[in-house]
Amino acid sequence: MKRILRIVLFSLLFIILAVIGYLAITFPPVMTGMAAKTMCSCVFVTGRTAESVVQQELQVFPGLASLPLDINHTDSTVTASLLGRTAKAIFRKGLGCTLLAERSEADVRRQPVRLPAPPPFDPDTVDWPTGNRIRRDTLPAHIDYAAVKQAVDEAFVDIDPAKPIFTHAVVVIHNNELIAEKYANGYDINSRCMGWSMTKSITNALVGILVKEGQIGTEDPAPVAEWQHDDRKNITINNLLQASSGLAWSETYFNPTADFHSMFIKSDDKAAYAASRPLKHEPGTVFQYSSGTTNILSRIIREKTGDGYYAFPFEKLFYPLGMHTAIIEPDASGTFVASSYSYASARDWARLGMLYLNDGVWNNKRILPAGWVKYSTTPNTTSPMQEYGAQIWLNRGAVNDSTNVKYKGLPNEAILFDGFEENTVLIIPSKKLVIVRLGVTHNRNFSLPKLTAAVMKAVQ
Repeated sequence: MKRILRIVLFSLLFIILAVIGYLAITFPPVMTGMAAKTMCSCVFVTGRTAESVVQQELQVFPGLASLPLDINHTDSTVTASLLGRTAKAIFRKGLGCTLLAERSEADVRRQPVRLPAPPPFDPDTVDWPTGNRIRRDTLPAHIDYAAVKQAVDEAFVDIDPAKPIFTHAVVVIHNNELIAEKYANGYDINSRCMGWSMTKSITNALVGILVKEGQIGTEDPAPVAEWQHDDRKNITINNLLQASSGLAWSETYFNPTADFHSMFIKSDDKAAYAASRPLKHEPGTVFQYSSGTTNILSRIIREKTGDGYYAFPFEKLFYPLGMHTAIIEPDASGTFVASSYSYASARDWARLGMLYLNDGVWNNKRILPAGWVKYSTTPNTTSPMQEYGAQIWLNRGAVNDSTNVKYKGLPNEAILFDGFEENTVLIIPSKKLVIVRLGVTHNRNFSLPKLTAAVMKAVQ
């Protein structure tokens, strides 16, 4: 009996030590990488205080807010450490922050980058929507503005103080007019807010512009060098856009060994990591949401635009729309992390939503090709609830049950740029509405349907 007890105890001890060893090996790189990159971007890109970042963004994982962080304002870097593991993120003006994995800081800072000069105009002297000046005499008279204001105000209220929603900004657009906006303390119309996966919808627009220019087609095989000698060569641009590439992928945020973290934290070249994944399904047959395929698209955009890559989103999308706060951060290889790392003001996010509300046309100028918005918002037939188009979320509902939707409480016609921590650009075409909500909500306790229903009622 004693022998059996000893075996059981030794077995338990072995299991406990194995678990501790696993956690000690896998979690420190992820935690330090997340902390360094998040703090770097929030401090140097958005102008936040370190204290507010600790109180908000770094609460996403237990223990993350307690990591030692060295914020160096002289060389614009942030270093995090845990159990002997360190991670460093560096800031470059005009590019934002980049997390280093294997490449040296010196090598990354030496990368040649050509950024365009901003257009010579003051947005505060130009009327909305390209500028920031709001003309009250053009606002629709039929709207219940008091009801809209109340709905927006309530979007900042914590229902449970123990689970704060940290709403940073809300903007409401109706019929292309800005009818309401509100900002948390410390935020204003120029404050950059992180888009997370709303960045994927920016990528949709950039691919659309290349299609308009004739540089690429949605049914073209994806020009990925690593795939030319195996079945992955059959993956198309459309498959990448619709998250149906067939590549093996795990978009799991709380598993340190998932592809998500292997790409974001442990790889200097996000697109190369994603492209290295094996084929698991026939392309176009299975829906698998993937930040990896978006970063493959980003590398394709880079190869198509060449030396003009860094200027491309500014010259072809951001500046024409008046999105002067918008920025996409690159990885250490120099490719934009076009799945997740973008920042823009609430008004600029609203402008992007308006572009899609207006079929890709801005101030009577076509930015996106004719038919692109329809293509992008047509459900991918492999998504079970018809919830995904081309890097854009939808709410159509299952083919045989339109009530079986991804976003309960929102209209079936809803179009969404949807990011982590409940960052959203919501488009309701029939109401000519764009609603932007930005913040840091960890508990999924912000009610977008409540805000949407109140605004829709007020603009009837």
